[in-house]
Parts: sequence; structure tokens; C-alpha cells
Amino acid sequence: MDFQVSSPTYLYDLDYSMSAPCRKADVKQIAAQLLPPLYSLVFIFGFVGNMLVFLILIKFKKLKSMTDIYLLNLAISDMLFLLTLPVWAHYAADEWVFGGIMCKLFTGLYHIGYFGGIFFIILLTIDRYLAIVHAVFALKARTVTFGVMTSGVTWVVAVFASVPEIIFTRSQKEDLYNTCSPHFPHTQYHFWKRFQTLKMVILSLVLPLLVMVICYSGILHTLYRCKNEKKRHRAVRLIFAIMIVYFIFWTPYNIVLLLMTFQEFFGLNNCSSSNRLDQAMQVTETLGMTHCCINPVIYAFVGEKFRNYLSVFFQKHIVKRFCKHCPIFQQDSLDRMNSVYTRSTGEQDVSTGL
Repeated sequence: MDFQVSSPTYLYDLDYSMSAPCRKADVKQIAAQLLPPLYSLVFIFGFVGNMLVFLILIKFKKLKSMTDIYLLNLAISDMLFLLTLPVWAHYAADEWVFGGIMCKLFTGLYHIGYFGGIFFIILLTIDRYLAIVHAVFALKARTVTFGVMTSGVTWVVAVFASVPEIIFTRSQKEDLYNTCSPHFPHTQYHFWKRFQTLKMVILSLVLPLLVMVICYSGILHTLYRCKNEKKRHRAVRLIFAIMIVYFIFWTPYNIVLLLMTFQEFFGLNNCSSSNRLDQAMQVTETLGMTHCCINPVIYAFVGEKFRNYLSVFFQKHIVKRFCKHCPIFQQDSLDRMNSVYTRSTGEQDVSTGL
């Protein structure tokens, strides 16, 4: 894959976009040492966190609200994205050894999960906006049925957004290495490269930040009229945390992506600059990937009820398994705790919108 989508141009031995061939053996060597352990850590922490969200939503919350539907789909999107990381880790360390079909398959999974995650974050933002700013309208609009319908449409849009990457990405020999990367038509190379970059920047940065600014501005205006000052301050801190975290994790990647695509406009179309941009992409892309590890914390575990469900889950399925004779974890005690949390499933924590 190419850096403008996921897997790096620094895996190429040569960069033919320069006026003269630019060898990138040093960049590839750094990537082979740096990326496999980083991708592995992101995979482990991200998969565990999102799997916990998935299990708690299915087992405890029973998907009784539109928010639950969106959270479940966000977790599924992140897991699809994360499942490809071990493959890209191997690719960074060596070369592509999985063949052409698997190249397109993992490229598709990566991008569908990537775009799906962004779109469901947008839906969760709108969902929180409706719940707090238009509470009366939300009672009718925020139904499980509507959540399922909009989720289906969102997956279709994510697939369509991923189609160009799936079509143009293929496995072939590049110099001495087998690669899995985009190969645009020679006569339309610059058009497709720029189109792909602008699409990524608009969908992964401009659109979500625009939605966040509009929705959270309305939420803040509503919350400042709330009489419960403690709850209001907690909600305001969470809102700014969501926006700042998203901005920190994804803005550097998109800036470097623009610089790489429009190198000639910024006077960076030389070998040394190209190598530095590839190294910057290694860091910023990995930083963006770790947002999958943060999603469960921001959108699920910050809610008090969700944390309670998590506590019950660990007591019933983890602690009890290894501490069967501990009196505090008797079955009747656990059942009472579970019944209390189950009765509160339909209640919404207004401070978090979850």
C-alpha cells in the first residue's frame, strides 16, 4: 500500500516521482525496525479495548438505544482496521508475501474499517447533539431501528469510499521487492494521486472536525444553561477532550500526506526531502492508528454505567474464574449487581451522551 492510504512508500527501493531515481534503502531499514513493534502494540491494546466494548454492548446493554448501535459499529470498524496491522507489520519488516488477492483483501478491510470508524464517530457526535440539544425530537428520532438503518447506509458509504484503493492496489515486483501498493494509470497518475489525498483529508479531518465544531458548539450552548454545575463541567471537559484528541492524532498525518502529494508546490521534490517526508509519515501514520486504542476510552469507558458494566464483566468472567472461593465474588452477589445495572440500561448519562 502507498503512504497516502496506509502502507508506506518507504517500502519502495526507488521513488520515481523525483526527477532522478531516489533510493530509499535507509527509510525502509528504519521502517523494518520501528513499525513492526509499534503496529503490534497498537493491535494488542486496540483489539482488547474494542473487544471489551463489543462484549459489554452485546452481553449487558443488549443494544437498546441508537447510541449502543453506533458504539457497536464503531468497535467493529476499529477491529476490522486493527486486524490488518499484523499483516502490515510483516510487510514493513520484509516484503509482501501474501499474493495479489490478499493484497486487495487486506487493503479493502483496512480502508473500510478506517472510513467506517470515522463515519461512526461523526454519527455518535450527531447522536450526542440530538440527545442534548433537541431532547424532545430525539425521543422519537433516536430509535434502534433508525440506528440500524443509518448504520447500514454508513457501511455502504464506507465501502464506496474504499473502492478506488481496492481497484488500484495490487501486488507486483518493484525493483528487488514484492510490494502491495497503488498503481494508478500512467497518464492519470497525478490526478488519481491528488484525488486520493484530497479525499482522505476531507473525509478523515475536515468533515469530522466540521461536524464536531458545529455539534459541540450547540451542546456547549445548551449545557451552559444547565443548573447542575458539576455535571456541566464534566461534560465540557469531555467535549474538549474528544475534539483535541482527534485533532492531535490525525492532523499531523494529513499535513504530511498533503506535503507528500504536492511536493513540487512546496519545493520538496528532491530526494532528501522525500526521505524526510517518508520518515515523518512513519511516525504520524502510527500516531493516527493509535486513535483506535483511544476510541473505547472516549466513547464508552468514560460513561459511569459503562464502567459499572465493565466491573461486573471482569468480576463474573475474569476474577471469579481465578478466585472461585473468594466470598466477595459469590454468584448471588454478582447477580444482584447485574440486576441493578440491567435495570438502569435505559437511562442515559446526559453528561456523556452515552
